[in-house]
Amino acid sequence: MDCIFCKIITGEIPSNIVYEDDQILAFHDIAPQAPVHVIVIPKQHIQSANEINEFNSPLIAKVFEAIPKIAKKCGLENGYRVITNIGEDGCQTVKHIHFHILGGKKMTEKMA
Repeated sequence: MDCIFCKIITGEIPSNIVYEDDQILAFHDIAPQAPVHVIVIPKQHIQSANEINEFNSPLIAKVFEAIPKIAKKCGLENGYRVITNIGEDGCQTVKHIHFHILGGKKMTEKMA
């Protein structure tokens, strides 16, 4: 598989890791769109949110259990945004489910 996030998980591609456990990896985005921009991924390859099912949804729940811990570690005490992109029209550039934690400033209400 030629997935950049899978290569980050295996260490083939270096990253600035913020959080890691046996199922989840979080690292700083290389092209941040906010003062804090962290990518959170499950270590199991799931292509997108469209691929979540009864078998892998417990893993996605673990991702969301980790997000507040990651946000706190990054100093996001006053709030943050969590985003996932799905498919071409959703601008999903890496076909491995991932969640963006954006914060460190007051976010605008506009989403698109």
